[in-house]
Order: sequence, then structure tokens, then C-alpha cells
Amino acid sequence: MEQRYRWKNKQLRNHAAVLDGTLSPTILLKNATYLNQTFRKWMTANIWIYEDRIVYVGENLPENTKQCEIVDCTGMKLVPGYIEPHAHPFQLYNPHSFAAYASQTGTTTLINDNMVLALQLDKKKAFSFINELNDNPVSMYWWCRFDAQTEIQHEEDVFSNSNIRAWLDHENVVQGGELTCWPKLMNGDDMILHWMQETKRHHKKIEGHFPGASEKTLAKMMLFGADCDHEAMTGEEVRRRLMQGYMVSLRHSSIRPDLPKLLDEIHELDIAVYDRFMMTTDGASTAFYENGVIDELIRIAIDKGVPVIDAYNMATINVARYYNFEHLHGNIATGRIANINILSEELNPTPVSVLAKGQWVKRDGEAIDAAKELEWSKMGFEPLNINWDLTMDDMQFSMPFGIKMENSVITKPYSISIDVSDGELSTNHDECFFMLIDRNGHWRINTVLKGFATELQGLASSFSNTGDIILIGKNKQDMIAAFNRMKELGGGIVACENGVPAREIPLRLQGIMSSHPVTELMAEEKKLLEYLKEKGYKFADPIYSLLFFSSTHLPYIRITQQGIYDVMKKTVLFPTIMR
Repeated sequence: MEQRYRWKNKQLRNHAAVLDGTLSPTILLKNATYLNQTFRKWMTANIWIYEDRIVYVGENLPENTKQCEIVDCTGMKLVPGYIEPHAHPFQLYNPHSFAAYASQTGTTTLINDNMVLALQLDKKKAFSFINELNDNPVSMYWWCRFDAQTEIQHEEDVFSNSNIRAWLDHENVVQGGELTCWPKLMNGDDMILHWMQETKRHHKKIEGHFPGASEKTLAKMMLFGADCDHEAMTGEEVRRRLMQGYMVSLRHSSIRPDLPKLLDEIHELDIAVYDRFMMTTDGASTAFYENGVIDELIRIAIDKGVPVIDAYNMATINVARYYNFEHLHGNIATGRIANINILSEELNPTPVSVLAKGQWVKRDGEAIDAAKELEWSKMGFEPLNINWDLTMDDMQFSMPFGIKMENSVITKPYSISIDVSDGELSTNHDECFFMLIDRNGHWRINTVLKGFATELQGLASSFSNTGDIILIGKNKQDMIAAFNRMKELGGGIVACENGVPAREIPLRLQGIMSSHPVTELMAEEKKLLEYLKEKGYKFADPIYSLLFFSSTHLPYIRITQQGIYDVMKKTVLFPTIMR
């Protein structure tokens, strides 16, 4: 039976019984110097915890400590667990592994994109997966997407009115968006506007996605219901959003490591009020998290002159107030979930010990595995089962124009001037054969990609926006070999040379995610990045390149399930070919 409330009546009575002394707290943090955000200063108190909840913060000590772990916090600084307000937890890592890694650096609450769940699982399995994750120490909340961020087949079935309403009704969903579909909204799509109104009716937030938006566009989006935006790339764009009433999420990610520059420019504009700011890593690729998650952003903020308390508030109470769950998260006070970071000093936001839902996940610098193992196959995440073969008949390239990479994620059209009829391309240029193939083998689209690599023989990736198969390379035989190895692995990213795998990352969870811990995945991803750089990849983030080849929320030309798509004209230039 579904539990409608976070704590049942009996649990609430137990919480009160701890104050009466008839029950012992489970943990007592004595002599704790903690950040009190009501008074905006560091204060000293004793913090009583019973199971997953803070039941008292103050001068008193409990009468009953028979079953209590007592920790003397003298000399330490305590802050609330950090909150990542804009996570994409499917960037090779998975929500379970990313949460475990993030908690080690003090990020104990994640607000997650639901895109992969919406595209890969039916509603029942998706909700089952979300509920299963609730049993772990890290608190997880979710978004409700309104579109696929690309041109997919049968979009009206995936993003149907009944599906959107079911997601918005779910208690763990705290926002609609992000609004990558805002151009459709501007052009009169009343279904999206209706869903936004439904989101507001549920008293939930709407996250924008408005890169380069004018003041007029920002004002319109605010009128339609947007509450926050994370796409400001300059101090002036931050100011513009604040002027229109937005909460502003300052981004520092693998493809947009903007936080130092943003803070410099914010201060140059004499903006020194921080309660409308949050900070996000925006689903960075794995290697980017080597120095931490939200703790690293707090460190940058302090280094850039943000007052220490404000730097912590941007990662805790500001987020909790914005999402209307201040009664549970974002501060150390009676009644809150026991998410607490214990720091060696206030200027070092990476904790030495971490409590998440009242469980130690890190103690005196050592990780404690408190997460429950998931039975992935029961959740609907199994190895990719490809029961069809790729042949030379599929390797037909006769497109008049190709796709040129401007940076990691922006792609433009260009005229193909080389001969693509042979089985191999020269390594004297940076043009490669490029294909997107339906994961079920029904259709394909073939073109040429300029700018990705000069010497890459063959690469296959089941990691993509929609889970369809990407093939890139100079040599058709090596592309087929990479595909066959990827198929053998049950999904993944594979590079081949002379028919032999040179680098690979297995992605056995639906072909999109790894089941490996984040630290292992970091090493695998680094090896792949080094390899691709050796082969001529010159941009910042190949993982995002693979993800965004199909993403129509970015200009200019995209390769999608419908075919090669002109984002600006909103038309399919060359449709996919049935196999």
C-alpha cells in the first residue's frame, strides 16, 4: 500500500517521545557549531536525530541516550546537505550510482530530469523505479518533461496528455520542464500552455531553458508560468532574468563551466543580493565531477567573493525555499530530514562526514555504503538486445550535404565535396561517415560529419538522446565491427581499429547507462576522451556531442528519428530510410 505521508502517525508520536525521554535519539551531535539560516550566523547547539529526522536543535541534552550514538562535534562546522536543483542523472552514470557518488561530497538531494524514464520505460515501471530509489539515503525528486527535445516518432503517445498529468500528479515530481519546447509555446502550442497551467495548479515550479532570450521573451515566458532559468551565460543575462522576477540557477557544467565568469560579472554589475540564486552542474559528464559536485560550486563562489553564508545558502536553503520544501530540506532545524554535512572548517565545503536521511554515508573521510542495491532488470533496465545485423548494404552515403560541428554541441550544414563512395575516407581531413540507426533496426539515416575526428576508424554508440545507435568513422568495416562489439556488450560506446576494439565503455542498462560506480566510470570515460583526442576530436565533451546530435532545442541541423532536421525552419530536409 502506498504511503501518502512522509511519516506515519506512529512515527510522529515516536519523534515526540524522544523529546519526552521515553525514547532514545538514534544520533546525538553534541556541541555542534552549525549554520543557522534564520539568524544568518554560526551557532552552537545539540542536534538530536531519530532515524531519518532532526527532532530537536537547541541547548538541551536528551534524558534518554540508551540507544544513542553520541558524536562530539567540537571544532567542526555543520551545514545542511547540499541540493543539486537541476540534475541529468543519465550521462553514462545512472541515478543510483550518481547519488551514491554525490553524497560523498555532501550533495544529499537531487532534482532529476525524467527524460530517459519517459522515453525508455512505461509509466508504471518509471514510477516503480522512482519509488525504489526513495529507499536510498539520498533524497530524489523529479521533473516532468513536456517534449522529447528532439523529433521522435510517435511523440504524441509518449508525451500524451494522460502521461503528463500522471507525472505531474506524482508526489516526487516538483517541477515541469525544462522548457526546451519554448519556441512551440511562443508559436501558439496551447497544449504546452495547458500543461504549464496544470503544473501551477499543482503548486509546482516550471524550469525554463532560454539561452540568449531577449527581455521580451523572458517577460512572455514569465507570464506563461516559468519560474527559473539556468541558461544565463553573462552577468547581464543574469540581471535581465532577475529584473523579470526569475529565480536564477548559475551553471557550472562540463560544456558550460561558467560560474567563475558569471560571479565576476554579477559583482561588476553591483549585484550583491544572493537569495534569488541557486547553483547547478547541469548534468555534467562523469570526469567533470572529479573535484566534487555542489561542494565544488560552493568553493568557487567563496573564492569569487560571495559571502560564506550566502555561498552555502545558494546550495541549500535558497533551493528548498524555491521548491517549497523548506520544511524538509535546506536547513538544520527541528522537523527536517537529517541531511547534515560535517566540515573540517567553514571555508572547505567538502565534508569529512555526511548524514543522509539520518544514515552515515561518509564518516571521518571514509565512504559507508548505505545504498540499497537495485534489481535493474525488474525496473525495466536490461542489456540492449539487438536481434538484427548491420551490413555493407546499410553503408550507402549519397547525401548532398553533411553536418559540421562548430563546438561540442552546435552543428551546422555544409556541402560535401569529397568522394564518399569508397569503403574508407582519407585521414587528411576531418570528415567521417555518420549514421543514426533505429535501435530496433527499422530505419537509418546516413550522412557525413565534419569536425568530429581525423583518424577515427569506427565508433558505435547506443548512448544518444533517444537510445538509437550512432555510428561515426573513416572505415565502414570498422564501423560495423564497433557496432557488432557494442551489440555483444548489450549496449555501450565502442571504438574499433582494424576490426579490433580499441576503447569501450559497456552500458548494459538499456544501452544508455553504466552499472559501474562513478569512480570506475570516470576512468573509462577519461580513456575514451584521450583516445578520441588522439584521433582528432578537438572539442570539450564528446559525451555531450553524442547526446546532442539529435537535440532540436539547439541550432542548426540535427540528425533525428524523423531524418535530418532543420531546427530554424522546423522541417525535415531528408527523411530516414526504411531498412
